[in-house]
Amino acid sequence: MPKAYPETGRVRQEWRRFPGNAILIKQGGKAHVPGACDHMTEDEVRPPKWGWILDPSPGDWDRISEGSPAVATGGNAQLQATSRCMTCMGTLGS
Repeated sequence: MPKAYPETGRVRQEWRRFPGNAILIKQGGKAHVPGACDHMTEDEVRPPKWGWILDPSPGDWDRISEGSPAVATGGNAQLQATSRCMTCMGTLGS
């Protein structure tokens, strides 16, 4: 069941392969959250263009920056995120 975020009006879609708290990392260094933006689909998230962190520590999403990159632990584990998707941030209210 998708979760609605009334403050943004967006609906977060549930994904099958990735838990909702995962951090997805795209080539180029942008971090996403499963189902929080509509400009990508679950089927697109595959190595080598994507890496992920399935069970990030609390606060990892909020800390992503040039100085505190998120490093993929699965998929393409060489990828690092240094910025967060603005749409995902809006959906999550962060």
